Amino acid sequence: MSTQAEKQDPTPVPQRKRSWPAISEDTEFFWNGVRDGELRVQQCSECSALSHPPKPICSACGSFELGHLAVSGAGTVYSHVTFHKPLSPGFDEPYNVSVIELAEGVRLVSQVVGVQPGEVAIGMPVEVEFTEVEPGLVLPLFHPVAEADGKEDSRG
Repeated sequence: MSTQAEKQDPTPVPQRKRSWPAISEDTEFFWNGVRDGELRVQQCSECSALSHPPKPICSACGSFELGHLAVSGAGTVYSHVTFHKPLSPGFDEPYNVSVIELAEGVRLVSQVVGVQPGEVAIGMPVEVEFTEVEPGLVLPLFHPVAEADGKEDSRG
C-alpha cells in the first residue's frame, strides 16, 4: 500500500513570473501562431471582417463561421501608457503597455520593446517580434522600425 507522500511527484514546479494567457477554443489559433512565429487575427469566413481579440461570433455580420488570417505584423502605436509601479508580477518598472494598430486595421494590446518606455510615441512605426519572456511563454511584442523615408524614428 502506497502513502500519499509516495504518490507526489518530487520534480519541483517552476514558478511563473508573469500571468499566462488563458487559452480557449476561440483564442487557440492566435497562441499557436505566436508559438510558430506568425501573427494571426480572426477573420470571418462570411464577410472577411477582421477582429481582435477573437470572439465566438463575427461582430460585423453575426456569422459563427470564423477562421484566421496571418497578418504582416507591421503597425503603429495607437495609444500607450507607462507604468512606474508594477501592477502585475514579472515586469520591470517602468514599462509600457501599448495599443498597436496593425497595417490590416485591427488593434491589439502589447508592449513596445527596444526603447525606453518614455520614448514610445503615438504614431511610432513598429513591427512584431516573438519573444520568449520566460521559459515556455512566447509573446508578440513590438519594436520600433525605420520610417518610410529611411530615417530612424526619433520621436520621444
